[in-house]
Amino acid sequence: MRRLRFNGTGSGGGGCPGVHEDLESGEVIVHGPPLTDPEDLDQLRHFDEGEVAVVVPRNTLVDFGPRDDTPRFINADDQFGRLFETFEHTAWRLESRRRYASDEDTETWAQFAAGETVRWDYDDAWCRNVRTQTEQGKRFERVRLVDSPATQGQLYLLDNAVRNCAVGEDIRNLSRTEAERLRLPVEDFWIFDSRLVARLVFDGEDNLTGAELITEPAAVNRYCQARDAAWHYAIPYDRFKPDRM
Repeated sequence: MRRLRFNGTGSGGGGCPGVHEDLESGEVIVHGPPLTDPEDLDQLRHFDEGEVAVVVPRNTLVDFGPRDDTPRFINADDQFGRLFETFEHTAWRLESRRRYASDEDTETWAQFAAGETVRWDYDDAWCRNVRTQTEQGKRFERVRLVDSPATQGQLYLLDNAVRNCAVGEDIRNLSRTEAERLRLPVEDFWIFDSRLVARLVFDGEDNLTGAELITEPAAVNRYCQARDAAWHYAIPYDRFKPDRM
């Protein structure tokens, strides 16, 4: 059985015609109204017995057909950080990793690992910026995947969500089993304003090294589809019950 991904439709009503992509072979499947006029069919070259011709608006293929658009890499410091100050309305993230090395270098991690109550800083640079942006009506949202049983890193982030949501974020959690059922991408990324994707890049030691910026519309649309599915099924962090070892 093929593993098909819906790229999009130009119908405006979610129907026909549409474009799908085979995730294994890269082949493209197009469906639409059939071309049936014999005179039209006679004009087609290399049209063999058993084949079916369909009519697809040009814009559907332009918008949703796969294209080779190499992402642009930016570093993990100032270039990446500026995205969180310059977006216009939404910053949304999927966090799919089991650990983040940067978390384990912090004082709050040491407190958490020791079983102490974590003394979160509600006025660091991240919190100040979230408050600044959300006061302008912008949204910070995340879905964090959680294994069964949850890793220590995932439990740490569940504790961290208390602080982040207090300053303006909306954080939800989703089991990895459910994410696999939904065929969510197994990667970390931010979507800014539904038009720019920053796919995070990590080294072998789970350190963030930078991000690949994706702006090609069909590719961004696929990430937005993953966002909508994840957000629909995810559970607010304060109601999510992780499996512990």
